Amino acid sequence: MPHLTIKHFPKNFTPAQERELAHALTTLIAEHFGTPPGAVSISTEAVDPKEWRTSVYAPEIQGRRATLLKYPDYAQE
Repeated sequence: MPHLTIKHFPKNFTPAQERELAHALTTLIAEHFGTPPGAVSISTEAVDPKEWRTSVYAPEIQGRRATLLKYPDYAQE
């Protein structure tokens, strides 16, 4: 505990970028949850942009708004 899942549009990360992202997220999550870094797990899941609205936005963002720490503002993009 805790486990973080990041769903995103497809992006090719180099191994160094993956390590850097994992380290930064692990440090942040461990600090905020008061847990050792070794207890943190992180996964990533690429989602085709055509599938985003039906497979991520509707069920996991719009449908679970009460659990979100931050709601997206796609108009800023």
